[in-house]
Amino acid sequence: MMSNETAALEALLFAAGEPLSKEKIAEIMETGIIEVSNLLRQLKKELTDRGIILREVAEGWQLSTKPEYFSIVEKLSTVINKKLSASMMETLSIIAFMQPVTRIEIEEIRGVNVDRVIAKLIDFNLIEEVGRKEVVGRPILYGTTETFLNVFGIKSLKDLPKISN
Repeated sequence: MMSNETAALEALLFAAGEPLSKEKIAEIMETGIIEVSNLLRQLKKELTDRGIILREVAEGWQLSTKPEYFSIVEKLSTVINKKLSASMMETLSIIAFMQPVTRIEIEEIRGVNVDRVIAKLIDFNLIEEVGRKEVVGRPILYGTTETFLNVFGIKSLKDLPKISN
């Protein structure tokens, strides 16, 4: 079971996001270097069966993802680290507020072709095909994904602001 001091060290390293030296940890936690060394050893042991590890690097100590879980975490950063262009944000906003919506309906609002933008938003896993509209030609309907909610910090689509017509 994790002690309060070990839990505090874990929280400190998590919040720092960058390596911290034993001296810096001791200063922040208002304790001695020997106590910090003991806490680091204990935390490393307690993280054995978890998705993160405690690593010693040149600048100090830091929490990082276990190598076997890197591919999963990398998928998250793929969306977050990519910048969305203005045209992508406009298209995504239309889809979010009007879903399910067709490409043609989006183009009528934006006044430009959105084929490439839709393809990029699908690549980023922000939108997906959610069905077909029951009209001639049965065009694809688009809607947002769980990734969209996570990236924008929205619990559900009900949390989107109301728009007036």
